[in-house]
Amino acid sequence: MTKSLNPAAKAGSHRDLIAVRAAMNIMDKWECSAEQQQNILQLSKATFYKYRSKATKTASLSHDQLTRISYLLNIHSALRVVFSNPENVYGFMTMSNNNPFFNGMTPLSLIENGEFGHLHEVAKRIDVLRGGLVG
Repeated sequence: MTKSLNPAAKAGSHRDLIAVRAAMNIMDKWECSAEQQQNILQLSKATFYKYRSKATKTASLSHDQLTRISYLLNIHSALRVVFSNPENVYGFMTMSNNNPFFNGMTPLSLIENGEFGHLHEVAKRIDVLRGGLVG
């Protein structure tokens, strides 16, 4: 049995854990339930709670999961640029939105089922609020 001499392999796993926990912390502040977070991140219940555990030191995320986390972090970043008060930064995702794409629904209600396309569209629409372009 040989040991891996590649420190990046373990570091990547630690980076994945940092990323998933950052996304979980943001979604906690959005008041997402555990089930909503599991759906959005495409994590099983067992894996979700494993990554939440302080005892866990590494995570192994797929490209899809890392992309989902990227969208969540970008949404959070855009909301921090647009709003100066924490109530709006963290409350926006649960506020009804009457813009055409949202049609009176909340951004969270559109992404809570975990459909990748909805997450992409919501991230794109929120990015527009901070001056991004719809493409």
